[in-house]
Amino acid sequence: MKNELIEKLVREAEKSMKNSLAPYSKFKVGAALLTKKGNIYTGCNIENPSLMLSACAEKTALLKALSEDERSFRAVAVVSSAGKHCYPCGSCRQMLLEFAGDIDVYTANANEIKRYSLKELLPFAFSV
Repeated sequence: MKNELIEKLVREAEKSMKNSLAPYSKFKVGAALLTKKGNIYTGCNIENPSLMLSACAEKTALLKALSEDERSFRAVAVVSSAGKHCYPCGSCRQMLLEFAGDIDVYTANANEIKRYSLKELLPFAFSV
């Protein structure tokens, strides 16, 4: 993927992170999911005192895309307010693999962008 597109994806994730509702952890996360058509769907984390009811940024972006009938994806970018690389949690990795396949995952901090395949981050994914 071209550097300009990767950087755009990271910027979209950063913009989305600003909408995060993280009053408990103060750990804001933003994600941007790129479709094969070139559309970008964003999401941020939204916390609830009952942590089971919270929503991750990656899952929010994925569900937005799926609800708009998107089914083919290229990559996802994930950023956090912590200033270091942030990776999708296990639940989000499983959801992304199920619905997006082995896409590229980009994590970014102020100094660098790293790329992983989703299967690198989830080597023993659940499947039926």
